[in-house]
Amino acid sequence: MQMPVCVLGAHTTLMAQCILQVRRALHSVGSKIHPFVKEALDNGRPVVALESTIITHGLPYPQNLSTAREVEEIVRANGAVPATIGILNGCIRVGLQDDELECLAKAKNTVKVSRRDFPYVLSQGLSGGTTVAGTMIVAHKAGIPVFVTGGIGGVHRGGEKTLDVSADLTELGRTPVAVISAGVKSILDIGRTLEYLETQGICVATFGESRAFPAFFSRQSGFQAAYNVLNEEDAAQLIARSLALRLGSGVLIAVPCPEEEAASGQLIEDAIQQALQDSRERAITGKELTPFLLQRVNELTSGKSLNSNITLIKNNARVGSQIAVALNKIQRAQGRRGDPSLSRKMFSAPRPVVIGGINVDFIAKAKSSTLVDGGQTNPATVRQSFGGVGRNLADCLSRLGKSPVFISAMGKDEHSASVLRYCRHMDMSSVCQLDGHSTATYCAVIAGSGELRLGLGDMEIHQQITEQYVSGFRENLRRAPLVCIDGNVPVSTIQYVCQFAREHHLAVYYEPTDVDKASKPFFSDSWRALASISPNLRELRAINRTLGHPVPADLPSKLEDVVETAVALALPLLQELHCMVITLGQHGVLVCGRSMDGSVSLHPGSCSKTTAGELCATHYPALPVPVEEIVNVSGAGDSFMAGMIAGMLDGGNTDDCVRMGLLSASLSLRSYEPVSPEISAASVSMERVQSQRWLGTKAWTLS
Repeated sequence: MQMPVCVLGAHTTLMAQCILQVRRALHSVGSKIHPFVKEALDNGRPVVALESTIITHGLPYPQNLSTAREVEEIVRANGAVPATIGILNGCIRVGLQDDELECLAKAKNTVKVSRRDFPYVLSQGLSGGTTVAGTMIVAHKAGIPVFVTGGIGGVHRGGEKTLDVSADLTELGRTPVAVISAGVKSILDIGRTLEYLETQGICVATFGESRAFPAFFSRQSGFQAAYNVLNEEDAAQLIARSLALRLGSGVLIAVPCPEEEAASGQLIEDAIQQALQDSRERAITGKELTPFLLQRVNELTSGKSLNSNITLIKNNARVGSQIAVALNKIQRAQGRRGDPSLSRKMFSAPRPVVIGGINVDFIAKAKSSTLVDGGQTNPATVRQSFGGVGRNLADCLSRLGKSPVFISAMGKDEHSASVLRYCRHMDMSSVCQLDGHSTATYCAVIAGSGELRLGLGDMEIHQQITEQYVSGFRENLRRAPLVCIDGNVPVSTIQYVCQFAREHHLAVYYEPTDVDKASKPFFSDSWRALASISPNLRELRAINRTLGHPVPADLPSKLEDVVETAVALALPLLQELHCMVITLGQHGVLVCGRSMDGSVSLHPGSCSKTTAGELCATHYPALPVPVEEIVNVSGAGDSFMAGMIAGMLDGGNTDDCVRMGLLSASLSLRSYEPVSPEISAASVSMERVQSQRWLGTKAWTLS
């Protein structure tokens, strides 16, 4: 479980108990933590809390929804997991699903929920957006130490007479959460706000080289903060020290707006003054004042303040998520130096690990089953999709409810933004994004019959999935029930994973990817540490050639000959590998390995070379899919492997696991996406495959 403080020994254990207690309290009042958020917290990865009043009361539809989505993507792109907090039908949600975001964005008559409003809103089953104060409360109870917002509330102008002071300020004085904002809105009395923050004992620091306190749309307010932090590492150290002292109060990090936005600051300030005058004339006060002022300022600036508002929020999300990542590194290091049992608890939810490539795919499918060469244009449909063997495996496993740790790399470019948007249903927090690199792209030319005829790829970024980067996930690897690695990964990284597997007795499954990359583990003795591989017949021949074994010059097409050739090529490798799953395209799959209870054992933990029976092979025919329904074959093999692995993780027998894979593959064959969006834990389940009628299998004992 992730610790929200940086303390050692007994203090750390005590705080872990406190977090468990507050999570139980959160659950008792009716709450739901998004699975990705919970897994990130349980596995000690950085999480950033986000408020929802910007959705319900801050921005108009559809800008509120698009901004909320974009802010979450920025958090993911910077290495953290977003947790937008809101209330739906009387239930606190820590991490809103995309459809829940849309529900709040379109909802009418939602409540603006601060500390005082929780009892009523929850008891009446209402929906609402949490304010800064409300979000801080929930984030702290969930164990999230960093919260990003636009700007906090403060002392209203004339507050010395009206006592109109935002609950955000008192919440900062009693809830230990770091708030990353653009300072306070210039509609407020900034001087008195800073004085009130000091009275509450809140550490206030600006982000950057200056102590000039920002006023939301303006980089300077005429006031100074007590301190400044130069970068995200300094900010993280400040937050860590504050949490370690257990002061019970929060930290405010004020981030100036980007310089390119400051030019419009004076225009907006003039509009604010006019809006304040309008509010006085209309006698608007209390919680209705801020929404009125923001709407009026937007009208007076012809929308410029709205655009600036959105830019500020995105900038805060970038800075805040970088601070959260830096803080998380400190917390992990403190946990390892302290109570050793705590480090193990931080990683208490083992998950499968997938290491491999991400591609943006451009799929061109010809209208005809034959392609004309010579520079002529073949009529076709061209679509963009998202692939990469590792990504496909992680995608399918995620849809099947297995939520893998996905380790990969991509650039910081327009393609990476689209990848993160599409992969919103996956945990992408372990994917590094690198400046100066291009996200991998792949172009496939497919005949009308569904056969891949030509592939072109720019895959240099995959070389950045280095041994050094992967080694940062040692604890995830060590505790993983299963590790999948694809052939896009550099040889040195594959060797590192194999050596790690040998030392920690891990089950590693290798997906060869294509003929040219299939042999990477076989350049050395690394492959002997693998549990299983899943080549097609061409890849299996290439592997045997690398090992110096005799191989046929031509590969057969008739099923009986295909199986005979596959068995002959599998036998030399089965002296070391636990099992092999050879994909045969339209002919289905051939599973080869050691028998257990009459069938091939898929998982190495179930038997050993000394106790298992004879080597055997079982052929499983593919599910029949009419040619006219085949749309894309590029992800069928990956979907098969993920479906089979999901069955293994559920403890299924070999027949059911393989059939879960075949069902997943048949769905993806009918999809324009490499992994069909129709794949789910409901559409591909053990119960589903057990209720269906299947074509017969055939088994052989291997000599």
